[in-house]
Amino acid sequence: MFNRRDFLTDFFGATTGLFFVGCMPLEASVSSESNRVGKRREILVHDRRAITVDVHCHCVIDIRDLVKDHYDGRHVSQSYGAFAPDPFVDPSRPMFMDPTSVEARLRYMDERGIDVQAVSLLPGYSYAYWAEEDVARKIVLRQNEQIAELCTAHPDRFVGLGAVAVQHATLAVQQMEYGVKQLGLKGFEIGCSVNGDELSAPKFSPFWAKAEELETFIFLHPDGFPEGERRLQGNGLLANVVGNPLETTVALSHLIFEGVLDHYPRLKICAAHGGGFLASYLGRSNHCAGASPDCKPIKKLPSEYFKNQLYCDSLVFTPEDLRHLLAEVGADHVLLGTDYPASMSGNHMGDDRGADFILGIPGLSDYDRRAILGENAAKLLKIPPLSSRQG
Repeated sequence: MFNRRDFLTDFFGATTGLFFVGCMPLEASVSSESNRVGKRREILVHDRRAITVDVHCHCVIDIRDLVKDHYDGRHVSQSYGAFAPDPFVDPSRPMFMDPTSVEARLRYMDERGIDVQAVSLLPGYSYAYWAEEDVARKIVLRQNEQIAELCTAHPDRFVGLGAVAVQHATLAVQQMEYGVKQLGLKGFEIGCSVNGDELSAPKFSPFWAKAEELETFIFLHPDGFPEGERRLQGNGLLANVVGNPLETTVALSHLIFEGVLDHYPRLKICAAHGGGFLASYLGRSNHCAGASPDCKPIKKLPSEYFKNQLYCDSLVFTPEDLRHLLAEVGADHVLLGTDYPASMSGNHMGDDRGADFILGIPGLSDYDRRAILGENAAKLLKIPPLSSRQG
């Protein structure tokens, strides 16, 4: 029987550190900054330089020593298919994890014209919502401090979206305060549910209140759809392909219909993978809100929350899907997202085209292209304009 604790210990030992999941062969990962000089691509929209910000980019923080006496297979989602039972330590995973891979990451960004990555954790194991308060405090502190160190080392290329122990309300508030005011984090990544509880549950009100108070960006990233894992087995990576957007759709719908967005009107939430299925099927939600006697009143139609509080990344893969997303939520509420480095990983569910995907969409105005490529994200994440940036 597979024992995760023994596997973690035997395969990796007790080494700790920050693992940047890379896209290059291991031998290409070097620490020399000079290897990138002069190769940075600049994205132009109608001969005008455009800032590009990728809001959907992951890294791995090594927390094995913190979880080895607490973590087992009960905490593993199946949404990553071939990565199960653990998406971080499976030796067959065709990606390397090494601190020096930050240089490979920067070269990747340079080649594709990505000015800034908003770096967040790879979901699942990293969220650690199972952890008791003392363990959760140590896990999140390490994760956030190391993400902050990356951003401090390369302030013109990275901004940090930290972790937070949402399952412990008082601790979560402390972590957010420290992360924003002491570590300089620009936001936080959270899952779409916490130990089976919806994010709209009253127990999470302190988290939402603090997010609104700090005016901090919340990146909503699913980790499969746990309640549907039995039906989502089989060919097609359905726990990811269907489960991830379904999980996001359910989470956003509860935040809307349970009144969380009404109660905290200054929240800014960006949902991964194009906002799940919700943004593509808003008419049905609008109809329910306006016509069904079984729906308690909310202040606006569901679609109207995408005019102010809700945002989506652009990870929908086809021009037609993106055009539909823009028609539903508007170009001011879509942010460039690639799911780095998933396009180079075993499941290939990211989009390696980056800025070229947005540039290749026919019919977009220059304003729309610049907004999606980076201006929307720069405003939300408080990233300085290009004229004041280095590099």
